[in-house]
Amino acid sequence: MSRIGKKPISILEGVLISIQDREILVKGPKGELRKYIPESIKIEIKEKEIIVSSQDKALWGLFRTLIFNMIEGVSKGYEKRLKIEGVGYTASLEGKDLILKVGFSHLVRIKEVPGILFSVEKNIIIISGIDKQLVGQISANIRKVKPPEPYKGKGIRYEGEKVRRKEGKKTVAAQ
Repeated sequence: MSRIGKKPISILEGVLISIQDREILVKGPKGELRKYIPESIKIEIKEKEIIVSSQDKALWGLFRTLIFNMIEGVSKGYEKRLKIEGVGYTASLEGKDLILKVGFSHLVRIKEVPGILFSVEKNIIIISGIDKQLVGQISANIRKVKPPEPYKGKGIRYEGEKVRRKEGKKTVAAQ
């Protein structure tokens, strides 16, 4: 039985929630998000709380968390920070597109994604938006362009991520 699904979701100030035709719409100061709800999920709005119930226990906690993330996203937003390490590795913005120079013979262009905002500060790339899943997926795609390598640590990593370093080739002792 889901312990997460049992918890009621408190509705933050300035957030409007409506349910129409198996779809939940969450509007807030930063934007609006929609999500389809399966028939096994029941959602009740009581005063300033949302209560999720279901016969399908596998989806119960999942949909409670998805709705909670939607409310957080439209009120506060989400942000991921990526750090670029390596000599000559840079990131810049060209219009709303992100341009990466990470040791390839060509520049890597990450096209603008609706609902996602890129910004660059020195060697930090900031990805922000209201949809938690989309922010995380775009961040993972950018990191996949040049993941950190284990010998020198060069590449793109999440801020605060620890990269396990390997020792290089050892010189053979003269006999």
